Amino acid sequence: MKKVPLLEIFGPTIQGEGMVIGQKTMFLRTGGCDYRCSWCDSAFTWDGSQKPDLMEAQEIVTQLEAKGGSLFSHVTISGGNPALHDGLGEVVRLLQEKGIQTAVETQGSFWKEWMTDIDEVTISPKPPSSGMQTNWEQLDTYIHRLKGRQKKQVSLKVVIFDETDLSYAAEVHERYPEVEMFLQTGNDEWSTAENQWLLTHLLNRYEWLVEQALHSERLNDVKVLPQLHTLLWGNKQGV
Repeated sequence: MKKVPLLEIFGPTIQGEGMVIGQKTMFLRTGGCDYRCSWCDSAFTWDGSQKPDLMEAQEIVTQLEAKGGSLFSHVTISGGNPALHDGLGEVVRLLQEKGIQTAVETQGSFWKEWMTDIDEVTISPKPPSSGMQTNWEQLDTYIHRLKGRQKKQVSLKVVIFDETDLSYAAEVHERYPEVEMFLQTGNDEWSTAENQWLLTHLLNRYEWLVEQALHSERLNDVKVLPQLHTLLWGNKQGV
């Protein structure tokens, strides 16, 4: 049985992003990523600064229950890029047997069959400000394989830092108009510990993003979100 590199198991907390924003959830954060985004706020998942533990599926579920007790019925799998890890398929299966819903976020660069079993898949292709290039064929594969699943959801989320990112988001939205699209404020101050200053800064950025979307015909059907957990807890890890 394939083990999963785990950096964090924490919660219950509140999901801060995308279509499940506000959802009470536990978090699994995996190590490793095939991207190196310039503004990554979770670089510790791939830069070697924190070492993951290799864990089997049952051990992961046992730790989730030890930390969350009876206070959760939803688990979010995050990274890095969780889609690098085959072993998560067994984790998802064990959680489903217990009636626990699952969510995952990935940039859509690697496909894993266990993705089809996830209740809420957020595909977050990275805009130009990240320094990464989108493989549109891979993204097409994700959308094609995840659409039409019964009682399961898929959405797109693009983090926005500037007007070039907005244009990219509009391109993504026009390519997949049938998939719900979320725009989210980018955190360009991911290292500061000045929470009150960061709160004001991010709210100003959110206001800018809202205004941009309101004046764009190409973005009439999108939803515009803040990054909720940074408004609540700043850049603190494990919340």
